Amino acid sequence: MSDQVPILELKGVNKGFGPVQVLKNVDLSIYPGQVTSLVGDNGAGKSTLVKGIAGIYPFDSGEYLFEGKPVHVSEPRQANALGIEVVYQDLALCDNLDVVHNMFLGREQSKGIVLDEITMERRAKETLAGLSVRTLKSVRQQVSSLSGGQRQTVAIARAVLWNSKVVILDEPTAALGVAQTEQVLNLVRRLADNGLAVIIISHNMNDVLRVSDNVACLYLGNMAAQVQAQHLTHSQIVELITTGRSGDMGLHPEVLNGTTV
Repeated sequence: MSDQVPILELKGVNKGFGPVQVLKNVDLSIYPGQVTSLVGDNGAGKSTLVKGIAGIYPFDSGEYLFEGKPVHVSEPRQANALGIEVVYQDLALCDNLDVVHNMFLGREQSKGIVLDEITMERRAKETLAGLSVRTLKSVRQQVSSLSGGQRQTVAIARAVLWNSKVVILDEPTAALGVAQTEQVLNLVRRLADNGLAVIIISHNMNDVLRVSDNVACLYLGNMAAQVQAQHLTHSQIVELITTGRSGDMGLHPEVLNGTTV
């Protein structure tokens, strides 16, 4: 996949809920400066995998390595401390607050007992400028006044404000029009170009092929394949998602025939 050491690597991770095994010996390698798309049908295990990485659902077994070293992540605070941030589909923005206060929500800067508005505004502007964001008129705009693409931009900027190393985006273009999708995909590409490792969950194969360096395909809780995007076609991704195999890529027949599924 790459000569680099993965910043985040999972080896043989498993996760079950009662009798239901949701993730089965999943391997995943995430590299700095690259966009990895995580794809799979509904119920394939994408959300569980991401929540495991984020510490919401600790994995039952397997190895979790960060920057080449084994780590234990059993709660979100531990993932955040490593530099892992997740932007969920609902964005978790407060409409009644402005851009600055949303970016610092729950992590407000203060001077004594009062908020340090000057520092927060400066850091918000610097972060947005560093991402080449030019679609916001003011960092003091209410979030309620922003378009879907602008809201997604604010949520992503909030994630990278904290010296993050890995940013996970859950369906970042799902509710957006063509122009706003373009803005967000360009921003995703800039995150990777700035050296961050980016994971995207997406159902849109055109977006996946356009912005990804590599694609990880889950099938019924198994990692069917993780392949460089330049070696994949739209139809091959769809085959991997729907059948777990495409040509010589994907799961071994014994897995597909049910011996380990």
